[in-house]
Amino acid sequence: MEKTLVILKPCTVQRGLIGEIISRFERKGLILAGMKMMWLTDEMLNEHYAHLREKPFFQRLKDSMRISPAIVCCWEGVDAIQVVRTMAGSTNGRAALPGTIRGDYSISFQENIVHASDAPETAAIEVKRFFNENEIYTYPPALLSSFYATDEF
Repeated sequence: MEKTLVILKPCTVQRGLIGEIISRFERKGLILAGMKMMWLTDEMLNEHYAHLREKPFFQRLKDSMRISPAIVCCWEGVDAIQVVRTMAGSTNGRAALPGTIRGDYSISFQENIVHASDAPETAAIEVKRFFNENEIYTYPPALLSSFYATDEF
């Protein structure tokens, strides 16, 4: 099973959408392997968004991510990275399709509810960036066979 990082951004915390968003991932059948609330530091954000450092919106993005605490989650499932990204929708909330998280809750490119890892290598790095080994849990979900065929996991 694959693990991926999801950050419920400060805009999500401010709008009181935490339970709503987490519930969507749970209803899909993803397994919550780790979750915590944290203030993201400037150092964390510089590292996390290093690939955007030269973009004109970089400082605005970092400022937005420090408005309030964020919720960082590690989700697990078969093809979890692609499942989460499909559920999240287009980065620009105005272009995101209805039914996706961003399509239903965002009208902004920046205040777009969630960050989601984009590839297995990125997900591994990002999960380690925000979680210690002892903060990620592996457990047998009682209803796993209700979400997957036995040959899928």
